[in-house]
Amino acid sequence: MELLGLVAQLEHVAFARLAADSALAPTIEQRLELSRFASAAVERRDRVLARITEIGGDPVAAVRQYDDVLDDFDARTQPGSWWERLLKAYVGYGVADDFCRLAAEGLDAGSRAVVLEVLDDASHAELAVAELDAAGSADGVLTARLALWGRRLVGEALGVVQRLLVQRPALVRLVSVGSASQDSAPPNAPAKLFGELTAQHTRRMSRLGLTA
Repeated sequence: MELLGLVAQLEHVAFARLAADSALAPTIEQRLELSRFASAAVERRDRVLARITEIGGDPVAAVRQYDDVLDDFDARTQPGSWWERLLKAYVGYGVADDFCRLAAEGLDAGSRAVVLEVLDDASHAELAVAELDAAGSADGVLTARLALWGRRLVGEALGVVQRLLVQRPALVRLVSVGSASQDSAPPNAPAKLFGELTAQHTRRMSRLGLTA
């Protein structure tokens, strides 16, 4: 229930963020595309809420417990440009998605399938990558600034995960169960988790030609 509630809340936040991005995007093509992504986030959220109901939970209560989960992160990482906003969506919120994917390994098969299917939609990520790659290839100063911004984002995002693990023992158990299913699970599952989250961040930054 705790992980499903977190995933539903992240999709709900994604809807609000994408709708705001749609209003701020510099071109009409981007505005239309981002509005479509916002609509898709609502559909993904509702699939998770339906799963919570299916297994006997209260979807509203499950989401409510994470109502402020990203407030501190957002307050600390206010983007100063459209490009910083795109990178925050791709890199910063990407850490939260990666955490949910890894924790989902400890879920029952039905819930795990729903979570992984919901998090598999990479359409917005592809748009961010294309826009950032095009902008960075023509502007070395922008590339350097975005590399610094990306490093700041990942530090703050990993702090969000750390707080979740401290406040939500059930999520720690999920991470541990997921690690135990691996052939060579280390004794410290959270340490392995942070290593994998950092590796995923490095891959995202490398995809953009940015130093992690």
